[in-house]
Amino acid sequence: MQAKLEQRALLISIVMTLLVAGLGVAVGLYAGSQSILFDGVFSTIDAAMSGLALLVSRLAVKEASRRFQHGYWHFEPMVAALNGSILLLLCFYAFLNAIRGLLSGGHPLEIGAAMLYALVVVIICSAMAGYLKRINRRADSEFLRIDHKNWLMAAMITAALLLAFIIAMLLQDTQLAHWTPYVDSALLAVLTLCFIPVPIGIIRRAMKEVFLIAPSAVDREVQAAMEGVMQRDGVLYYYSHVAKSGRGHFIEIHIVTCPDFSAGRGVIEMDEIREEISSRLSIPPQRRWFTVAFTSEERWA
Repeated sequence: MQAKLEQRALLISIVMTLLVAGLGVAVGLYAGSQSILFDGVFSTIDAAMSGLALLVSRLAVKEASRRFQHGYWHFEPMVAALNGSILLLLCFYAFLNAIRGLLSGGHPLEIGAAMLYALVVVIICSAMAGYLKRINRRADSEFLRIDHKNWLMAAMITAALLLAFIIAMLLQDTQLAHWTPYVDSALLAVLTLCFIPVPIGIIRRAMKEVFLIAPSAVDREVQAAMEGVMQRDGVLYYYSHVAKSGRGHFIEIHIVTCPDFSAGRGVIEMDEIREEISSRLSIPPQRRWFTVAFTSEERWA
């Protein structure tokens, strides 16, 4: 159910992103606005990355195969890192163009068309941000979380563009009218600086998973789950290893025991311990690779 919600929401997001992208490129070229053109190109790349995310989300819910015996979860952070890297490079290139425009004296802008574009896009982006936030309460998807932030950021930035275009229109018949050619390049510079934290955040979170850095929240959860187990007779100590890759969590626990541990009950007691630990973990069983091993020799732990 969660996977279907995620995939449907991503598909709707892709369609709406392409609509905004096409509108941005068309209006940007017509109005001579670099900031709107950048917004359209940004949305086009975002749509392409969302399409890739949709493909990966379908892979991630499949069963493990002969070649991918741990499943397809690891593709999710790789796609997220690629997404963030491309968007970061686009922001950097657009910022350099904005500086060049300011240094060359700016350029005229068709403010009426730019204002209409900004108003329409603010409405679309706000509606999509609200929709994705509502859906992700049930889907709990990292892709939808990223997509929601992208739409929310787009709504806020486009609202700022609308305000700036209104100010530029008001300045046209005043003594400050000579500044209006600089408005678009200045907006592009501000726009890219506002967008840059988004891909940086995406890259940072994705690389944590690519490098299999232990998520502290999951590690604390495992430590708490083991407190009761350590009270059992014959259990000496344990080693735990946790990692997160996409929606998948990898949890390994190696418990060192006395040589005669569970001599009377055998495997039944070991399975009881596994069940006890499992019941104290908040991660759903379908999203974790969970292993609990027992040994009386530390070298195997």
